[in-house]
Amino acid sequence: MALDVAQDQAGAGGPLERPGPDEAQATTSVPRAALSRALAVPLVIALVGFLPAYVAAQPGTGVRDTAYWLQLTLTVYGGGRLAAMVLTRRRRLIQGAFWLFVYVAMGVAPLAQAVIGQVPTPVVGPRSDTTTAITLVLIGCVAFDVGALLARHRPAARIRKARPQASVSRRRLWLLIVVAYLGSALCIMKLGGPTVFFSSRQGISESVQASGLAGSGGDSHVGSAFIRGFGTVPALLAMLFLIRWMITSRIARRRPLAIAALTGLVLINVIVNNPISNPRYWFLTVVFSLLFTAFPKSPVMYRTALVTGVVAALLLFPFLDRFRYDSGGYHPVETTSALEPLTLKDYDQIGMFANTITFVRSGEGHSHGRQLAADVFFFVPRSIWHGKPLDSGVQVGQWMGMTNTNLSSPLWAELWLDFGPVGMTGGFLLLGYFCARGDRRYAQRTLDDGRPGTVMAVVIPLVCGYSFILLRGPLLQASGRIGIAAVCLLLVTTFSADRRKILR
Repeated sequence: MALDVAQDQAGAGGPLERPGPDEAQATTSVPRAALSRALAVPLVIALVGFLPAYVAAQPGTGVRDTAYWLQLTLTVYGGGRLAAMVLTRRRRLIQGAFWLFVYVAMGVAPLAQAVIGQVPTPVVGPRSDTTTAITLVLIGCVAFDVGALLARHRPAARIRKARPQASVSRRRLWLLIVVAYLGSALCIMKLGGPTVFFSSRQGISESVQASGLAGSGGDSHVGSAFIRGFGTVPALLAMLFLIRWMITSRIARRRPLAIAALTGLVLINVIVNNPISNPRYWFLTVVFSLLFTAFPKSPVMYRTALVTGVVAALLLFPFLDRFRYDSGGYHPVETTSALEPLTLKDYDQIGMFANTITFVRSGEGHSHGRQLAADVFFFVPRSIWHGKPLDSGVQVGQWMGMTNTNLSSPLWAELWLDFGPVGMTGGFLLLGYFCARGDRRYAQRTLDDGRPGTVMAVVIPLVCGYSFILLRGPLLQASGRIGIAAVCLLLVTTFSADRRKILR
């Protein structure tokens, strides 16, 4: 955390960047500085000391071996880095989301499982594979930090010439809005009307089966994934772009057509992107992208989102699965301990990484990029690509003999399965570098540049929210919505400097 503070004081933007007005105000504002200092001590104590110590002190049958102490180290390290993200002067959205996921899903929850002696998914290999998995997670986290550090010290020669900025084309934004309305209408119609979206995820699945979107035999999800992605992603993106336009432009707030379009999109998103009919991780994407688009300059909102995220993930997230099944199939979580919900299937990431290591060592070997190729070319049907790899979590789950193969495959496991420990380390090095670059670009486009049509002011909050899905995995399941979002962004983005063609 001290490293972040020192780098912020030295100027995280590089030698040619000037501090924006928000930074100058933060430097001279005594009340804000006093608030940061008052928040720092209890936050660090809570995340780094109190919570890990509280979990470690609970009774249980877990073995206090090497894997346990490595897990405790990972939890403390993740807590320190998350505290640094909360207290940093410039909002680092993607890095903050990364460390929030690490602290909760790879830190506190697995530590609770190690203490209690209960895991959500069976770990089929020896204890040494779990030790290896935790070690690799730690290595990946350190590599992420090194990559972020390298991004803050780019050579000045690489930024001498100003590049054209990505802006939102005004005409093509209206085209996206039309696409969003049509896509959501098609999705609602195909799945049986708006009421289905307020029943349960099981009801959605039954509607998909009844509509024939699941394909012959019900084993193909390409059609349903396309319809649902096309019905949810354009509506969310169009709403975010309109919100950005409204909060930064008086012209937009005086246009009845823009107000009407935004009102309609809000209603559509309430239907297609509500937490009842959508996975919880997707709803997190909606919430985080909406908050950081609507409040781009608010340090209070940024800090509140991260701190509240820890509390919600540990105390509420396991219980938010209420809408996965209808009333007949729902079984409420019954617990006598605050830690028992952390041993449920939501937090099986460390265990699944250990199972992936056992899977590779059993003779299957590394896939040498085949899994990543399947993620990139997700749109190629299996009828054309014979032997197309399955989701990593499904593949390992089938090898384990699991009935329910809807298992996680964290990004650490995905990279290790494809490229081994060296490739995984290099992947997280690049990830940290590009996440830091994206966070800096967001700060520049929201603090130093208040243009309504700035694409990065919407893209970075969206990536921040979706990063929870990417980190949890499997990547193949997450690729469909990424592809649809990329098409929508290509549709509205222009590099023209003509004010008549962009939002203003």
